[in-house]
Amino acid sequence: MFSTPRVPVSLEFFPPKTVEGADKLRLVRQQLSVLHARFCSVTYGAGGSTQEGSLRTVAELASEGECAAAHFTCIHATQDSVRAHLHTLQSMGVRHLVALRGDLPEDYVPGAFPYASDLVAFVRRETGKDFHIEVACYPETHPQAASPQDDVRAFAAKVHAGADSAITQYFYNADAYFRFVEETAALGLDIDVVPGILPIANTGQLLRFSAACGAEIPRWIRQRLESFGQDMASVQAFGLEVVTRLCERLLAGGAPGLHFYTLNQSAPTLAICNELGMLQGAPQR
Repeated sequence: MFSTPRVPVSLEFFPPKTVEGADKLRLVRQQLSVLHARFCSVTYGAGGSTQEGSLRTVAELASEGECAAAHFTCIHATQDSVRAHLHTLQSMGVRHLVALRGDLPEDYVPGAFPYASDLVAFVRRETGKDFHIEVACYPETHPQAASPQDDVRAFAAKVHAGADSAITQYFYNADAYFRFVEETAALGLDIDVVPGILPIANTGQLLRFSAACGAEIPRWIRQRLESFGQDMASVQAFGLEVVTRLCERLLAGGAPGLHFYTLNQSAPTLAICNELGMLQGAPQR
């Protein structure tokens, strides 16, 4: 069991599409409140495809007293639309932003913000230091990057544009994270790089997500998961062990915190945090 009970944690949710989903997410947030997250972020579809639901969920988080972080993608965005969105967030009291390019649609034509670094620079010009800006990074290299070196340079551009900290894509190879941190530190990029953690609870879901985003599933993990078939209890027990050990190694190696991709579920994240000893004596609120 990891010996540090108060590890900085942040949580990611996606905007629910139904009334039932919204009710469920409220319960999930209540259950996860024992973690006292530094911030809770809400995803935002490319081109603002989930803008209304995202803003509604962000506003609800803020009204509950949480530090709400709004995801913001720049695909198809204009300077005027970004300016209006920033004003909306400011009026809601939101001061935490996750600035992303977003997934490229097939018909994509570069507009005002070809890269996330352009969005970060614009936010800084428009709002100064009003927002704490998180950006994404990819320890295993972005699937669309020409090379690992190009991917690191893209990350550097976001830092130089004004990013405050970064959240990684999820991974299950701690060496990839530590190598990325070493390479970026050697370039003088001294912002926190928080590892993104995706609990393993469903083999099919994990394989689909990983195929879509380019996250590597080590062969031994994939084979073990596939060997369990539809035995969900074994999948979840094995996943809990794997991800807990990963978190232990990351924290022991100096990771500044953990960012959980919750998928709007509480049990998998709470199980990992319990194994890490983070729930012992956790005050209720």
